[in-house]
Order: sequence, then C-alpha cells, then structure tokens
Amino acid sequence: MKRIIFISALLLTILCANAQTKAKVYNESINPDTQITEAIAKASSDGKFVVAQLGGNWCKWCIRFAKFVENDPEIKKLVDDNFEFIHVNYNPRNPEASTDQEATAAALKRLGNPVRFGFPVLIILNAEGNVIHTQDSGFLESGEGYDKEKVIRFFETWTPEAVKKASNL
Repeated sequence: MKRIIFISALLLTILCANAQTKAKVYNESINPDTQITEAIAKASSDGKFVVAQLGGNWCKWCIRFAKFVENDPEIKKLVDDNFEFIHVNYNPRNPEASTDQEATAAALKRLGNPVRFGFPVLIILNAEGNVIHTQDSGFLESGEGYDKEKVIRFFETWTPEAVKKASNL
C-alpha cells in the first residue's frame, strides 16, 4: 500500500511539474506592436506605466517570472496598482515563426532592441510610450527562482510615483 501511495504521489508531482513547464503566458498569435500600443493607451489613461516582459512560452525562466508575479499577492498588487503588465512574444531561435515579422521587428525596435539582455527581459515604458528602463531579469534571480525582495525593489523603483519623485530632485 505504501508503495502505491508513493508511486501515485511521484506521478502526481511529475504531472504537475510537466503542466507548469507547458503553461502558456504568451499569446503567440497577437501582433506585438499592436499589443504594446494598446497597453500604452490603457496605462496612460490609468496613470500607470507599462511593463513589457519580452520572451516566450519556450523559455522556462519567462514562465517562472510570470507565475512568480501572478502568485505572490504582494508583488501582484504592486504591479496591478502601478503597471499595465504585458507578455510580448518573441523567439530568438526562430524569429521567422512570428505571425507578423514586420510587427515583431517594429515591436523590438520600439522596445530598444533588448534581446541582448537574455530572456525574459523587462522593459518599462512611461505613459508616453518611451522606454525608461530595461531590466536583465538575471539580476532578480535566486537559485532556481526569483528573489522576492529584488523583484519588489525593481518594481518599486520604477513606479510612476517613484520616477516622478526622482525627476523632481
């Protein structure tokens, strides 16, 4: 009986881990340039900034970061209160797989061509759509995940209020 329970628990663990790695947070069919335009319009009307998480469903660290933000109530509230958070799909291994290569190229240019930072890369855009910061997410990692204090500090540093205070110095 113990063996059956152990094997069942092991199979459940494997299935859950497999489901987590197959989770999709990036919409691979959306026009990324339009996605950014719509996020800027919404953020501007709400007095927020945009966080564009560039990466893809192929990237386990991209999925981890998205889930980390979504599943931590404190971080989620901080993000929801200050940002329009979008997941911009890009696959550097297969850029031709994009549904609209011109839109992808335009989106990358608009975001300051941040692919040199690895994935995911986080780009902060102000209410006018200007890139004000690009964050290599590797600096937010800890072990096989992300460091809560570092992530909170990153988001707090780039809220509209924090940027406004810094510009008034």
